[in-house]
Amino acid sequence: MQLPDLPVRAVLDDLNAALARHGTAVLVAPPGTGKTTLVPLALPGRVLVAEPRRLAARAAAARMSELLGEQVGGTVGYAVRGDRRTSKQTRVEVVTSGLLLRRLQHDPELTGVDVVLLDECHERHLDADLLLALLLDAREGLRPDLKVLATSATVAAKRLAEILGADTPVIEAHARTFPIQTTYVPAARNERLEQHVARTVHKALSETDGDILVFLPGVGEIRRVSQQLQGLNVLPLHGRLATEAQDDAIRKTADRRIVLATAVAESSLTVPGVRTVVDAGLARSPRADHRRGLSGLITTRVSQAVADQRAGRAGREAPGHVYRCWPEHEQATLPRYPEPEIRTAELTRLALELACWGTPDGSDLTWWDAPPPGALAAGQTTLRNLGALDDNGVTDRGRRISELGLHPRLGRALLDGARELGAKPTAEVVALLDDDSVTSSNDVETAVRRLRQDQPPTWKREVGRLSKLVDGPTGRKDDPALVVALAHPERLAKRRQPGSRSYLMAGGTAVETDGPTDSEWLAVAVADREPGRAHGRVRLAARADQELAERAAPALLSEKDEVTWTNGDVVARHVRRLGAIVLAERPIAKPDPELLLEALKEGLRKEGIALLQWSQDAARQRQRMEFLHVNLGDPWPEVSDDAIIRNTDLSAARKRTDLARISAQHVLQTMLPWPAAARLDELAPDRIEVPSGSKLKVDYTADGPTLPVRVQETFGWTDTPRIADGRVPVVLHLLSPAGRPVAVTGDLASFWRTGYPQVRSELRGRYPKHPWPEDPTTASPTRRTKPR
Repeated sequence: MQLPDLPVRAVLDDLNAALARHGTAVLVAPPGTGKTTLVPLALPGRVLVAEPRRLAARAAAARMSELLGEQVGGTVGYAVRGDRRTSKQTRVEVVTSGLLLRRLQHDPELTGVDVVLLDECHERHLDADLLLALLLDAREGLRPDLKVLATSATVAAKRLAEILGADTPVIEAHARTFPIQTTYVPAARNERLEQHVARTVHKALSETDGDILVFLPGVGEIRRVSQQLQGLNVLPLHGRLATEAQDDAIRKTADRRIVLATAVAESSLTVPGVRTVVDAGLARSPRADHRRGLSGLITTRVSQAVADQRAGRAGREAPGHVYRCWPEHEQATLPRYPEPEIRTAELTRLALELACWGTPDGSDLTWWDAPPPGALAAGQTTLRNLGALDDNGVTDRGRRISELGLHPRLGRALLDGARELGAKPTAEVVALLDDDSVTSSNDVETAVRRLRQDQPPTWKREVGRLSKLVDGPTGRKDDPALVVALAHPERLAKRRQPGSRSYLMAGGTAVETDGPTDSEWLAVAVADREPGRAHGRVRLAARADQELAERAAPALLSEKDEVTWTNGDVVARHVRRLGAIVLAERPIAKPDPELLLEALKEGLRKEGIALLQWSQDAARQRQRMEFLHVNLGDPWPEVSDDAIIRNTDLSAARKRTDLARISAQHVLQTMLPWPAAARLDELAPDRIEVPSGSKLKVDYTADGPTLPVRVQETFGWTDTPRIADGRVPVVLHLLSPAGRPVAVTGDLASFWRTGYPQVRSELRGRYPKHPWPEDPTTASPTRRTKPR
């Protein structure tokens, strides 16, 4: 076998020697070096190659078979969900990471496999990260002879080598690349993405030669940009295309092509003939909003590493050109690397895999990044609600769901829906939910009807696969809403107001719908969070009703007495709910005393203790007690809102007006410590007598106690007054005869020496009827003017 002269050939001997010596190795090789197609053929024994995407798996197998002059399924084969081409002669099998996870769960020893090659580890897909962790665990405990080779297109190799083992060697292959010219093409004002990208493609057509590869975030954008480029040779390329259409996009032709691709074309997949890349700068990333119960793919800006990798596609075969659809100054603001999916994604599926592996929290595994505990716990809660987990671990039902190779929610919907509706009608809806890009409709019933009519190949093939996995009645019964509700029971939604587009989901999140609005109930299939808004947006839903909701989500049904603080007062009612949705309610005349007490406390916490009866004396006493608590501590109690609520006797209260009759002064009196309370006036005096004989009120509202006093009334005072057993000085706010501030001091002796002379100089001419002695410490204090 004569391998093509690609850069990775130079390190094949080193690679095999490293694997023979250490059992593990990391190969760092950028796109174009041949790491995906040459390395597996050069490895000894039976080789499994794990690719993150189905399209890449099929393409890699096809290219290796071409190099060998064979058909796929001979020496080299592939297996992806719903499609397998292998034979007894197959030595190198390319599979998706998800499929290899299934095999590993079924056969942790990977019987008969000599080498596992994990390709494109730098992309940090969730399945790939989990596969790495489980594979290393199996190697350590069951297959120490299993060789593991991880490849990466970036310099993240050091951390990868640490995970594989302290002595894991890192081998590098360097690509022969051609220079790439970069042009930044910012969007015009109010220009839509598809218009912006289409304009940039036309610019590239006029300025460059060769095929153009356009990176877009998703199938919807590919569809809309295609419409903008009518009349040109445009080919889509994404993971949900039929195999024939995918092959068309990666097959070189004599005509100039414009290939509109998602992230599948970033790394392990080569699109021949490309000289120009147009990069929209966006990607789809999984995000979970556990608080609102919303998760799915969102559109994010790409990282600098991804932008560089996309650009590199233009320089694989000759000098190239990349057009970036953003201003040049924004390049430096892009994140350096993409965020690993395990940090941001919804982890229900990962939680089920871990439970099946026997380590529910994953603590016994070696991770690149360990799953966040909160997201993992949320996934485990979902699994319990689906009956896949219990206190003893994964259930038989959970293992059955795991074997289906679907997200656990869809697995539950397929199992339970098929039992009631039949295998095929359930599979049709599940296939839609698993890939909603097959429809542009926002109504599930309409989408399924059109799919049955059009029979798109990918959807049809998936329906056939899923139908064979489950049993059900032979008669056909259509109820798409039931299947949706079985998958997402917490997304059952009821209209909030008559005629409104706003619905409340059982999980407690408010959503607005773009789809059907003629139904009081919806079974929401796809919803995402509106940027900058608290509610979500429904993208795909089915009409439902209360009977269906109760049938699909019995675990969410509850019936109990509820006593709450609502709209400013106590509301007591008996309520029947489906999650957060109220199904029926009636008032309660005599609510449970404990529930009533909690409702009253809730009201005080929400609206504040101003609901009690507060006099000026009560407010002032609270300030004095707070002063002593801060400065003396025990036994003087805290008098925060929470402390006052805890000490308020609410036994006679039933509603808001009852709270207004409770004396805050009385509550504070009960909180005073005895016998220390007898010293309250001594330690935190309400008033202080000044040298003139006036008894002036101390202000405790500031950071420390203050005393506003006219200068003439302090004559004869040589030191600042102190309270709290002499620990705290009273800050004097010295006033003019007209009551205007002239000085603030906490050190009266210093003020008489340094500040008073200036005050005297400035004010004695203005207030000649008032005494301004040269020595105020020996002068007589007064509240009056000088006699005539």
